[in-house]
Amino acid sequence: MNLRRAIGYTAAGLGGLVAVNRQLRNSAPELEAPLTGSHDVYRWRGMDIAYTEAGDPGTQTVVLLHGINAAGSSGEFRAVFDELAEEYHVVAPDLPGFGCSDRPPLRYSAALYEDFVTEFLAEYDEPAVVASSLTSAYAATAATETAVSSLFLICPTAIAGPEPPKGWLHTLVRSPIVGEALYNLIASKPSIRYFNDDHGYYDASKAGQEWQDYEWATAHQPNARYAPASFISGYLNSDIDLAETLSSLSIPVTMVWGRETDITPLSDGRELAQETDARLVVFDRAMLLPHVEFPEEFLSVATEALQE
Repeated sequence: MNLRRAIGYTAAGLGGLVAVNRQLRNSAPELEAPLTGSHDVYRWRGMDIAYTEAGDPGTQTVVLLHGINAAGSSGEFRAVFDELAEEYHVVAPDLPGFGCSDRPPLRYSAALYEDFVTEFLAEYDEPAVVASSLTSAYAATAATETAVSSLFLICPTAIAGPEPPKGWLHTLVRSPIVGEALYNLIASKPSIRYFNDDHGYYDASKAGQEWQDYEWATAHQPNARYAPASFISGYLNSDIDLAETLSSLSIPVTMVWGRETDITPLSDGRELAQETDARLVVFDRAMLLPHVEFPEEFLSVATEALQE
């Protein structure tokens, strides 16, 4: 193959990627808030951070912090939000770079999310905090710096990406054309279905087609790839020792775990609970999202913890 032909094939391939990227970008619908309630924004470091609020502000505030993945949003709590709001003042933000919040092309880091969670929680009077997966580490860090009444953690972890972080992968996903195409593959409908079926849900039918369509839509908003680029390359891993940090807190800590979870196996949960003297509740036939798969049972455990 001569050089001219190779250049021609490369140009054609790049042109095809540009066209596909543009088509996907244009086909994503305008994103609506996934939860029912009052929708507002919290202005933070030049960004509009969207959040949904419901319930009586005179009652205990409960802040719900969603986990991080390409399709992450406050909608993770869709199965329990309304019911919690019947008894509590519930606030659920979309983290910076996700959901209906602004998504500037920053180099997102664990330190950025720790700062956001700390400052957002400080807006409320000793809130109770429910946090999922990697965001649990940010919430634990925040609890050492601002007053919270309790932590309720869902399959908590401090490490959810490669360790040490992969700079080349971070740069690749952030790059134009090829990086966007790679991200579109990671955030494709088959990939979302695969993650839900293999890691998120024990019974993937509980995700529902409507919700998976929303996940695809939120993963294809403008600048959607920048925060996940940091996640999949390891730059959102927390530097804290989670067990040591939780042990240092003088507040109640409850952890819930799906027995079938493979990304953060139950053995990790048992070890963490033993090291921190935290309460551990295990949900059978559940993986990373027991609050979606078994909302009534989850609400019962969460309400008991909040009342204590």
